[in-house]
This record gives sequence, C-alpha cells and structure tokens, in this order.
Amino acid sequence: MGGDCRPIRTGGHRVTDRKAIFLDVDGTLVNDVGRIPASAVSAVRAARGSGHLVFLCTGRSEPELWPEILDIGFDGLIAGSGAFVRVGEDVLVDHHLAEPDLRHVIAFFDAHGVDYYFQTSDGIYGTPRLPAHLVRIIRDTVGDQDVLAELEPGLFGFIEAIKVDADPFSTRVTKVLYIDSSVPLEDVRAEFAGSFDVVPASVPIFGQNCGEMMIAGVHKATGIDALIEHLGIDRADTIAIGDNYNDLEMLAHVQVGIAMGNAPRQVKDVADEQTACVDEDGLALAFGRHGLTGGAPGR
Repeated sequence: MGGDCRPIRTGGHRVTDRKAIFLDVDGTLVNDVGRIPASAVSAVRAARGSGHLVFLCTGRSEPELWPEILDIGFDGLIAGSGAFVRVGEDVLVDHHLAEPDLRHVIAFFDAHGVDYYFQTSDGIYGTPRLPAHLVRIIRDTVGDQDVLAELEPGLFGFIEAIKVDADPFSTRVTKVLYIDSSVPLEDVRAEFAGSFDVVPASVPIFGQNCGEMMIAGVHKATGIDALIEHLGIDRADTIAIGDNYNDLEMLAHVQVGIAMGNAPRQVKDVADEQTACVDEDGLALAFGRHGLTGGAPGR
C-alpha cells in the first residue's frame, strides 16, 4: 500500500483519563507480510498497564488471528468487521448470513469462476482451489525467501487451516471474502446491493481485485457501539487506529480516529489525524502522542 509515511503533528495534547482504544490488525498492528513491530507490542502492553482498555477491531474472524497477535493481550475483540463482538466470556454480537444470501454468494462467484471464503466462528470455509490459489499469489508477490519464511506461522498457517470440504450451511457465516476476481468491484456491489456492503480487501498480499463483503449495515462502528454500551464507556473516550476501507466507519465514529501513514487517501480524509506507516512505528507513535503509554490515567 502506498502513501506518505511521515507522521503529522497535531498539537501534542495528552490524554489524561482512561481511554478505550480500538485497533485494526492488517496494515495497522501487523504489516503487509504479517510482521508485528516490537514497538506496537510494547505500546499496547504499556497502555493496558496504564489502565487504558485496548481492543482488537478487525475484519478478520477470531480463527484468523494467530497466537502471536493474541498473545500481546487485549481487553476484548470486535471481529468480522463488527459481525462478532466479545468481551471476556460475554458474546455481545453474533451476526450471521441468512441462507438465501449465502446461496446467492455461492451461485454468483461459482458462475464467474472466482475463489472465495467464508469467515465463521469455527474456522474458514473456502473453495477447493482457494489454498493453492492463495499460495501462488503470495509466492508471486513476495520474492524474498526470508520474508516467505516469516509468513509460515501467520498467513501460510491460515491457508493450511482453510476447510475446503466442509459444508458452510452447517455453521454461522459472518462475512465473505473473494480473491483475484474477474468481476469489477462495482459490479459485485451492484449484484449484492441491499444485502452486503462491499469494499476492497484489507490484505494487499492477496493481490488485486479482492473484496470483503459485510452484512449490510454491520461494520466496525456498530461493533464499537455494542461494546462501549456494554462496558459503560463514553464515546468521548474512544480512540481508533486503522488503515483501510473497512475502517472508514470506525475512524469517523470514534472521538479520535487515526489513519496509518500507509492508508489510502479516502481513509486519511475521514480520520482526525495521521500517524506513520506500520513499519515506521506508526502505532507506537500514535499511542505516545496521546499519552497512552505512561502514567496512570485518571478515572
């Protein structure tokens, strides 16, 4: 992903009270090849140690989050772009596709020869060709063998876990992703208007012409509202950091929306601030700017 990676200064004000912080994963917490900067890990742990609450707010489903991410430690999870929300053992939101919508997706993409997968609470359900297709795209995109080796526990582990022989009607599907499509994004949007909101995919390593399909009206901001209402958090005390099109509603909705330096222009335009790119410690710089990593916040 392109973009100016230099942080923009915004007056240097400090946040002194307890904040709820919502973090996107791809392009925000991890880079395009799945690396997590050490500075990001330290920033999250320091913020929680200072009494702030930090939540993952991702387009991924929980089974797509590998241990290196979860081991950082978070206070809750918004997954599937708002379709699933959990705090501790409490599941607050669990949306899923209706059977007619699921059949519509299968019929449409099968007719066009497009590979796709379904996010569910118990794993990833994909077309039979999908794993090999994804591996081929990644190997064509990443020529560095050392980088490919680093992808093994993350992206390649995810690919190996895709269920290709399972029946998607036997589980609760929360979201659809398609890859390497011959059908333009606008045509997909027109086909599924009223049932799905469709945006470009947030994992650029999967290649061009990929898309994410969320249940219409369900997005990260609706997940945030469910979570903060449950915990009694004021929206004035919310901060979010993201980098892609499925972050638009989230960044516009919270009190302080921060776009990563690697975000496209449309995402930067809705955010209140911009930080550096993921590989230039953008997350840690944003946390530091808002005083989230040192000193106990007021309550």
